[in-house]
Amino acid sequence: MSEGASKSEKVKGPASYFPSIEKTYGHPIEHWKAIVRSSGLTKHLEMVKLLKEQYGMGHGHANAIVAHTVQEDGQ
Repeated sequence: MSEGASKSEKVKGPASYFPSIEKTYGHPIEHWKAIVRSSGLTKHLEMVKLLKEQYGMGHGHANAIVAHTVQEDGQ
């Protein structure tokens, strides 16, 4: 099956968490990505820790945002 063959395919990977993150924490994903990008941190787990400790985010949600942001930025 080719990519995009089904319109009903589920979103996979870190982005699959995005609707829940936006609903739970009340901000769009771009808000969280901006925090990660402006943090000055470079290590994955340091960025996850920032979101968990300063914003009360769960580990899975924080990890999804960091992973997607790092992937998007080509780091």
